[in-house]
Amino acid sequence: MAQGSGGGFGRRSLLQGAAAGSAALTLPVLSGAAPAQARSGRPGAEWGVQVGDVTTSSGLVWVRADRPARMVVQTAATESFRNARTWHGPVLGAGTDFTGVTSLHGLPAGEQIHYRVLLADPDDPRRSGEPVTGTFRTAPGDRRQDVRFHWSGDLAGQGWGINPERGGYRIYEDMRRRNPDFFLCSGDNIYADNPITEKVTLPDGRIWRNVTTEEKAKVAETLAEFRGAFRYNLLDDNLRRFNAQVPTITQWDDHEVHNNWYPGQLLADDRYTEKDADVLSARSLRAFGEYFPIRTLRPDDGGTSRSSGAESGGGRVYRVVRHGPLLDVFVLDMRRYRNANSPDRQTDDPQGILGAEQLRWLKRELSRSQAVWKVIASDMPLGLVVPDGKTDFEAVAQGDPGAPLGRELQIAELLRHIKHARITGTVWLTTDVHYTSAQHYAPERAAFKDFAPFWEFVSGPLNAGGFQAVKLDGTFGPEQAFIKAPDRANTSPAESPQYFGEIDIDGGSGELTVRLRQEGGEVLFSKVLQPGRVGQ
Repeated sequence: MAQGSGGGFGRRSLLQGAAAGSAALTLPVLSGAAPAQARSGRPGAEWGVQVGDVTTSSGLVWVRADRPARMVVQTAATESFRNARTWHGPVLGAGTDFTGVTSLHGLPAGEQIHYRVLLADPDDPRRSGEPVTGTFRTAPGDRRQDVRFHWSGDLAGQGWGINPERGGYRIYEDMRRRNPDFFLCSGDNIYADNPITEKVTLPDGRIWRNVTTEEKAKVAETLAEFRGAFRYNLLDDNLRRFNAQVPTITQWDDHEVHNNWYPGQLLADDRYTEKDADVLSARSLRAFGEYFPIRTLRPDDGGTSRSSGAESGGGRVYRVVRHGPLLDVFVLDMRRYRNANSPDRQTDDPQGILGAEQLRWLKRELSRSQAVWKVIASDMPLGLVVPDGKTDFEAVAQGDPGAPLGRELQIAELLRHIKHARITGTVWLTTDVHYTSAQHYAPERAAFKDFAPFWEFVSGPLNAGGFQAVKLDGTFGPEQAFIKAPDRANTSPAESPQYFGEIDIDGGSGELTVRLRQEGGEVLFSKVLQPGRVGQ
């Protein structure tokens, strides 16, 4: 199941060896300079490496330096780096918080790629730091090759941060050992509005102890504070080890900025001096693009596009990542284009939760997709009623089980399009609600009937508070096949399991198997879906 090429090869064993032997690697020669011997005072990369948005032939390699540095990447078929290919990346500087991305292209499909990142003094290439190594697998070019990936979300939420006594973010080690081809993080990568304190007293009197930083001691408002919030998670050994082995597809949600935010909102939160959600979201989006390798947010322009010090970043989060013949992943942004949270019972709503342009894009790209399976990565659930205060609603559903109203109108339009265009193999994956569940939607149970049946699977959190289950809205006829949730709000990771989902696509039959897992790897629920169907 999605093992490395060559039968018994495993990425986990590779990284254990690479971590121990990285200092002995032969450094690439830059501009004719001799390899450096000493490391003192030279650029370092203590935040590790990441790879994102991997396709059959490409990927983005990310790193952060501790000072100005030239980024160089080498790739090879083996960990010996014999016959390595060298990629000259950007100069990393303060304009991008010393982060940088190098775009790799022309890679072989369905192969294990070994890479190492070298950081060198921009003015003296002989002064180079110790290489940082990683590996990833390109998407298969052959339909017969299996695919495995995980998804989840919600990290460092509700004040539950990196707890060394518990082993930090242990769930990342559970996922790494499952050896997925990639990880889909479905939002709330940080909790910009949730400070991390040194300790929290649990209901039974135990003490939860957090790693703390200056930036995470308050809510994030400035660009520096948002950057610090993204950097906080990279202090965890499990996450850095995971990032060096497993590529990511990353989207965002509300806690990248503030709980339940929407464009145009003015925050009623006394902790903030900057209350304009648009200003805060622009700062967060810039930091988000700096700290994750995302092709549509960070074009391969040498790192110059955001070096002027402006507080907003260009590009967009929504995109499609094509993972070979078996799978396309449609990454949505249900935050940046939505209308204001409200009772959500309007009978006409062209903006909705996606915005008109994103909806047109999604319909067009779904129609064009030739993949066997089309995963719709939705940062908000469809049929779960997520309130925002006493009268307003945060997600799609608003609790009225009748004909579509408000944001449901956009979803109805999309579901109608999927049915009439006979788009096969759609599966919805989401997080957000801090528990795990599986919902099947069918027209015979629904008030709105012009759609084909489909499944929505929910997982998470990765390391955040657990919350009670919310109600289902009957408009699209959901039936809950499985649910596991705590019985009270904000149960800590020490009290309630954390969750991740797993997708296996069989290269022979094309069957897609969904498994909902909890921390430690135990399977709570599984479902097998058949390929080539408009509805399941």
